[in-house]
Amino acid sequence: QVAFKKVTERVLPDELRRILDEREDVRQAFEKLTPGRQRLYIMHIESAKQAKTREARAQACIPTILAGKGLRE
Repeated sequence: QVAFKKVTERVLPDELRRILDEREDVRQAFEKLTPGRQRLYIMHIESAKQAKTREARAQACIPTILAGKGLRE
């Protein structure tokens, strides 16, 4: 049986962590998302190889996080 990591056990990408630290509104909206939605945002951002791309993805996710939507909604 595979043991999946909980969202709280996942390490947030630095780019997402910085945004959540700087903007309380984004942090609150992110924490209200379901664990699955949070996980998709984390995986989407951390899958980029270059820091520049991770930063761009994190910035692009802000409006959908604030809207309370998942990555693909």
